[in-house]
Amino acid sequence: MVRVGLIGVGNIASMFIQSLQYYRSTGEPKGLIHRKIGNYEVKDIEVVYAVDVSRFKVGKELEEAIFAKPNMVPKLVELPRSGVVVRMGRVLDGVADHMSEDFAVADAREPSLEELAREISDKSVDVLVNLLPVGSREATRFYAEVAMRAGAAFVNCIPEFIASNRTYSERFKNAKTLVLGDDIKGQLGSTIVHRALASLAVMRGGEVVESYQLNVGGNSDFKNMLDSRRLDSKKISKTMAVATTQPDPESVAERIFAGPSGYVPFLGNTKVSYIYMKISGFMGLPIFIDLKLTVDDKAMASAILVDVVRLAKVLKEAGIYGNPGWASAFYFKHPPEPVKSDEEALASLYKNLEELGISVEPKRLPEWMLG
Repeated sequence: MVRVGLIGVGNIASMFIQSLQYYRSTGEPKGLIHRKIGNYEVKDIEVVYAVDVSRFKVGKELEEAIFAKPNMVPKLVELPRSGVVVRMGRVLDGVADHMSEDFAVADAREPSLEELAREISDKSVDVLVNLLPVGSREATRFYAEVAMRAGAAFVNCIPEFIASNRTYSERFKNAKTLVLGDDIKGQLGSTIVHRALASLAVMRGGEVVESYQLNVGGNSDFKNMLDSRRLDSKKISKTMAVATTQPDPESVAERIFAGPSGYVPFLGNTKVSYIYMKISGFMGLPIFIDLKLTVDDKAMASAILVDVVRLAKVLKEAGIYGNPGWASAFYFKHPPEPVKSDEEALASLYKNLEELGISVEPKRLPEWMLG
């Protein structure tokens, strides 16, 4: 089993937990990127620990907490009782001032780092997943410390730079565990689509002149991001994810805007992205692309998360510690080692796993490319 702990029981946690039951009960692999990573299928993932700070969730059984406000992912499957009760965590900077009502902090004692590390170790958590709100800089670093102390792998799903920080890489390596991140890509979300178009332009001899990606949504994630002070790392992460597909990333980054652009409550958990690109093509003539993308915001992240927690488990079993950049590049917007295209990132992932004797099914690239 892959034993998972969740830091934050929000919408992604709700979709992730329900997806585990869906794939476990149906046995249907449709929609998965990889059915099997090493010896693990999605049915082998189990959430055994969860932390939050909201009075609507702390002290509740996990199957109830994932539907508590302000969560808005609907009930998609019937969930058996797991016996997991949501534990009070540390607040730190995890709750923005304007989110105090939505994330109403529980009247409970906040635990120490040592207490949380001991509990996570006692629960034999393999992978600790950071699902805190964007802008939780101090809180993310606190839970990274908890993971190191507990010997759990740390998956950083938000745009705080942990996996892409050399100091943290060394510290996780010394703790004999690993960190993957930063800032999870969606399955077919705005960043991966934007990157694919930008990569295509270069492959066909063009070059991005200017581009924007405007995102609106109606869940608590978008409401949290109304505070622009919490967005610096988010904008860097999304902008550089696109810029690194180009020959001169630093130069083109000045002409790319990518980030959250509005909170529209009636959209609920739907995310709408508007992508514009001006490309210099043959003889310098301009090419224009305007695209609208509409997705379920949290399904996009959960599709990646079911892969990443299994990947973290098999890498840890193989004795891979620190922040193996090749393991993050396909799945995250701001990995330790950015690559020009996601095909290149996936080929590198397969190559390195093969060298470790770890199989993946199915392989999403043709054999000639892998060779």
